[in-house]
Amino acid sequence: MANVAREEAMPGKFRLNPTRRVAVAAVVAGFLGLAGQPADAADPIKVGVGLALTGAGAPAGKMLLTALELWRADVNAKGGLLGRQVELIHYDDQSTPSNVPGIYTKLILVDKVDLLLGPYATNFVAPAMPTIIQNNRMTISFTAIGINRHFNYPKYFSMVPVGPDGINAMSKGFFALAAAQSPKPQTVAIVAADAEFSKNAADGAREELRKHGFRVVYDQSYPPATTDFAPVMRAVQAANPDIVFVAAYPPDTVGIVRASHEIGLAPKLFGGAMIGLLVTPIKVQLGPLTNGLVISESFVPSPKLNFPGLEGVLKRYQTRAAELKTDPLGYGFVPFGYAAGQVLEQAVTETKSLNHDRLAAYLKSHTFKTVVGEIAFGKDGEWAKPRQFTTQFQNVEPGNLEQFRSGDKQPILWPPEFKTGDLIYPYSNLRKK
Repeated sequence: MANVAREEAMPGKFRLNPTRRVAVAAVVAGFLGLAGQPADAADPIKVGVGLALTGAGAPAGKMLLTALELWRADVNAKGGLLGRQVELIHYDDQSTPSNVPGIYTKLILVDKVDLLLGPYATNFVAPAMPTIIQNNRMTISFTAIGINRHFNYPKYFSMVPVGPDGINAMSKGFFALAAAQSPKPQTVAIVAADAEFSKNAADGAREELRKHGFRVVYDQSYPPATTDFAPVMRAVQAANPDIVFVAAYPPDTVGIVRASHEIGLAPKLFGGAMIGLLVTPIKVQLGPLTNGLVISESFVPSPKLNFPGLEGVLKRYQTRAAELKTDPLGYGFVPFGYAAGQVLEQAVTETKSLNHDRLAAYLKSHTFKTVVGEIAFGKDGEWAKPRQFTTQFQNVEPGNLEQFRSGDKQPILWPPEFKTGDLIYPYSNLRKK
C-alpha cells in the first residue's frame, strides 16, 4: 500500500518546446490508453484518500485513517468488494491546503484509484474540488461545512451531520440556548480565523443571532498563523459582550481559551465552533479551563447514540491508539471515518458497480445503516436530517483522561431529543471551578 509521508505541491506553470510537447502528448495518450483498460478481476479495488497526518490537522487525520483501516480490514475479511480485496492508498497533505490538489491529481491519474474519500475539513476539501470535478469523480468528505453551496457538484457527499442547516449548524443550538435565558443576553462578539471553515461558521453564526434579535458589538477575524491571542481577546473584552462565539481550529482553540482565562474574560455565554475541543488530548490538556464552554460537536458518548457496531469499532480503535500515537478515545472522528467506508461498501455492493455516476445516484436515493446511525443524503450531498449537537463542559478535573469516556463531563444540551444535561448559566458560574 502506498503511504507517502510528504507530498509536494503541484509545480507552477512552465513552457514546453515543440519536441517536448510531442513527447508529452505521446506519454499522455499512452497513459490514457492504459487508464481505459479494464482491471483484472484479481486486482484490488483501490480507495484513495488525502488526509492531514502531520501538522495542525494531524489529530483528526490520524483518527480518520485508522478508522478507514479498520473498515478495510473488516471488508476484506468478508471477501472484499465485488469479489476483490480493498486497497487503501493514502497521502499526507501536511495540513497544507495547497498540497491537496496535487494529491488528488496523483490519486486519480497516477494511482488510478477506483474510489475516492476525503479530504478532511473545509479548508482542505475546497481546494480538492476542482480536481475532483474535472475528473468527474465522486467523493465523501470528512467534516467539511458548506462545500456545495459554492460548487453545486452532484457527486459530492459529506460525512458530517450538519444536514440542511449547513453552515448554521455550528451555531444554531448555541444561540437557541442563549435566547432561552432569562433575562435574555443582548450582545455578541464573533472571533474567527481567516480560513474557509471559520469564515463559514461565522457566517452561519451571524444568520442565527439575527433570528433571535441579538446585536453584534465585535466581529473580527485573525490570521491563521496567529500564536498570541491575548491582544485578540483583550479587544473582545473591551467590547463587553454578553456572548462570545468563536470559530477556530485546534491550535487556535488552545490559545484562545488560555488567553481568555489569563485576562479574566467572563461573558455570560462563551464557546462556539471550537474544533480543538473535539480532540481528547486537548480536552485533557486544558482541563478545568474548559469548564462552562458551550461548543458544537458532531459525536459524543451517549446512550442515545450507541448504534449497532459502534462500540466494537471504538474498542478496536482504542486498543491501537497508544501505539499509533493518536487520540486515545476517538469519539469526534473515528465513527465518521468508519461510516464513510460503510456507505461506499453498501453502494458498491448494491449497484455491483464502480461507476461514479451510478454510485452517486445510489447515495442520493437510499438510506445507509452505519455506526453513526441511519444516514440519508440530500440533493446537496449533506445529510438529509441534521444531527449536530451543542454541549457544555461541566466540572472537568485536571489531567484526567478517563472523565471523558462516559460523556458525563460534556452533556448534550441541544437538540432536545438528544439532551442529556442542562446548561449551567452564566459562564462565570463554571469558569471559577
